[in-house]
Amino acid sequence: MFRSILIAGFSVVLALPATSQGIRVPISTIESLIRSQQYDQALRTLKDQLRGNPADFKLWTLEGVCFALQGNDPEAVAAFDRAVQISPNYMPALKGEAQVLYKTGDKRAIPLLERMVKFDPTDTTAHEMLAMLDKHAGDCRAAASQFLIIQDAIVNHPDSLEAYGYCLVKLNRTDDAIPVFRQLIPLLPGRNYPSYDLAVLLVEKKSNDEAVKVLDPLLTSDQIDPDVLSLASEAYEAAGNTPKAVELQRQAIVLDPADSTNYVAFAVLCLTHDSFQVGIDMLNAGLKRVTNGSSLYLSRGVLYAQLGEFDKAEADFNMAEKLDTTQSLGAYAGDLTVLQENDPAKALVRIRDQLKAQPSSPLLRMLLAQLLMNGTPEPGSPAFKEAMQDALTVETSKPDLVSAHNLLASMYMSLKQYDRAIKECHLALQYDPSDESAMYHLVISLRHSGHNNDELQPLVKRLSEMHQESMHRETERKRYRLVEEEPPGAQPNGGG
Repeated sequence: MFRSILIAGFSVVLALPATSQGIRVPISTIESLIRSQQYDQALRTLKDQLRGNPADFKLWTLEGVCFALQGNDPEAVAAFDRAVQISPNYMPALKGEAQVLYKTGDKRAIPLLERMVKFDPTDTTAHEMLAMLDKHAGDCRAAASQFLIIQDAIVNHPDSLEAYGYCLVKLNRTDDAIPVFRQLIPLLPGRNYPSYDLAVLLVEKKSNDEAVKVLDPLLTSDQIDPDVLSLASEAYEAAGNTPKAVELQRQAIVLDPADSTNYVAFAVLCLTHDSFQVGIDMLNAGLKRVTNGSSLYLSRGVLYAQLGEFDKAEADFNMAEKLDTTQSLGAYAGDLTVLQENDPAKALVRIRDQLKAQPSSPLLRMLLAQLLMNGTPEPGSPAFKEAMQDALTVETSKPDLVSAHNLLASMYMSLKQYDRAIKECHLALQYDPSDESAMYHLVISLRHSGHNNDELQPLVKRLSEMHQESMHRETERKRYRLVEEEPPGAQPNGGG
């Protein structure tokens, strides 16, 4: 494809009259050499001609074509660039240089392509290449605008449709993305992921019956993809077919027993249908496989709370918090690589040094408090007191930082100061009504304050709903399989 495009551009060059300065080798001679793939001889002839005609942009363009067909991209770009410098709007040179740069996803092609589409708005290939490069550069808004212009021209171009769909999803334009993936499915008959991604979008839009229809052809007896089964389980459940949903989620667990998300999805089904002990049994099995799964402990804690077994729930919530500390620290750590090196002592030194330079930074002070508590200091110990003071300072300077209220609630609970813990939970929920940590801290603190099970049940129910909602959001975030393709190649309309 790349060679044929260059030959086409080469023909355009040959069709144009050449300005001569002195004796010139006939264009037909150079044409014959290039068409017979005698590139070295053609280049020698061109260089000889350019010595006498250094301002002839058409000769430079022919040299670029010859180098490109030879596979010498750097020299091709240099030759095309000379032609463009001499004649900025000379289309054969612009097209040749853009094609060579596009092969490797080089961003230098973007301004060339922008110039081309400005000169010729009907150039669908240039629009398509520009869209693919914009997408690869992370500018989905620009890419989607380009794809929109040529949407009728890319109906049979799977790579471009996939990139268009990806960008529409990134821009939260689900309604626009759905028809794009419908177009993509028949173009890739041997691939499951276009149907999977379409079903994800349909589930997100609560078009669950349609999602079931899309997924059903994938639910063959030899289906070995647990993600397909788990997504189908969610769609069937939302469509009202719980037995099928349970069956598919069990199959997903069997296929990938080390994936904690499958157990959590099963637990969510159990929460929905008040099958709390069944969910606990499944999570017990999961924890034998995934011993450090914080989400498994959190889900089991919610199920225990539903059964009124608050001591077990509290133990699971504490374990989930302990296992999830690294993730929570990551929200404040920035480029603090020592956290990833698992060296807490070095991390503490680094944070203290940074605080000397930025003593009023609430996020740095919050990170220090989190790091100190990550060492599980004894309540009342110097490290505990320092963490408490840091968290209180953060709460004063940034009262809307929910994690500060959660950390203080957890610390007050360890001191058995449940009234203070309850106050912190209410503050956290005031700023974020969907915060699970605050809710389960509140449930446990109220339990220790003497509230009975009947009084706690509305809060436990709300905790269950919050857990289901957060698990659904996390699952949807991870589900998209829109593939980050290789840098755009020379075939914007190629197969995927």
